[in-house]
Amino acid sequence: MAPLMTRLTALLAGLLFGIGLMVSGMANPAKVLGFLDIAGRWDPSLALVIVGAIAVGSPAFFVAKRRDSSLLGRPMQLPVSTAITSGLILGSAVFGIGWGVAGLCPGPALVALGAGYPKAFGFVAAMIAGMAVFEFVERSKVNMQRAKAAPRQRSSS
Repeated sequence: MAPLMTRLTALLAGLLFGIGLMVSGMANPAKVLGFLDIAGRWDPSLALVIVGAIAVGSPAFFVAKRRDSSLLGRPMQLPVSTAITSGLILGSAVFGIGWGVAGLCPGPALVALGAGYPKAFGFVAAMIAGMAVFEFVERSKVNMQRAKAAPRQRSSS
């Protein structure tokens, strides 16, 4: 399919996702913090959102795993690794702490930013800074690995 159709489909999917986050309350930090406060005034209503997401997502992933390409003809790109690494555990912990402290995670934070929630501005700035630090660290690792491998390549030639 043409890139225009791919972009239009991505735009429509993003709008639908954003509307769903707003309607469900997932973009409202107070609502999310109420759901996470199981020892206080717990608000279980977001559990229905989670169950609904699983009910919709599970069959979609079941079908997607059996396909080589999307309905738009693009290659299917699903995660294949099942390894539980220290990076995965650390990233999950940081994500959970951030979600619990701010009541936001990346998708809802962008929707909340668009809706004008003041808390979202700081969260998105911190999220971008975190992504920049991650990118810097990952590039540094790759550059160090290349530097270590370079002398070996010269000596073996």
